[in-house]
Amino acid sequence: MRTRILGVIPARFASSRFPGKALASLAGKTMLQHVYERAKSSRYLNDVLVATDDERIAQAARQFGARVRMTREDHPSGTDRLAEVASSEQASLYVNIQGDEPLIDPEAIDAAILSVYGDESVSMGTLKKGIVDPTDIVNTNVVKVVTNLLGDAIYFSRCPIPYDR
Repeated sequence: MRTRILGVIPARFASSRFPGKALASLAGKTMLQHVYERAKSSRYLNDVLVATDDERIAQAARQFGARVRMTREDHPSGTDRLAEVASSEQASLYVNIQGDEPLIDPEAIDAAILSVYGDESVSMGTLKKGIVDPTDIVNTNVVKVVTNLLGDAIYFSRCPIPYDR
């Protein structure tokens, strides 16, 4: 039985494509606040926290009531940041919620949780969806994932998959 399901929103300031994106204003709130509020609307997350290495993001998150976990600066991805949180924050399931998805549907978060809820061997999850717009295949802002037949992620890439070298 899953006793604690933790949503983790990895957020960093030093984005190469859009520095400070998490703090960008959208309809009077930061992008991060929109994501956080939608995650808090999930029926199955027991807790949601923001994982960051940047004091500006931490301060903004605390201002709207988020719990913040400061992490190391050397993480190459949000998943690595989540793994650091998981090493010290007990939960039976960790849900990686992208900090740049201000319109994320709480029901999508719940669907992701329910898809692994009964499988105690799964301790971390992240959402994925199929590509609809063919231009997204070459768009480096769209992360692609290769999964096995069970739906387990094998690897992620911003390049088209397979990538022709």
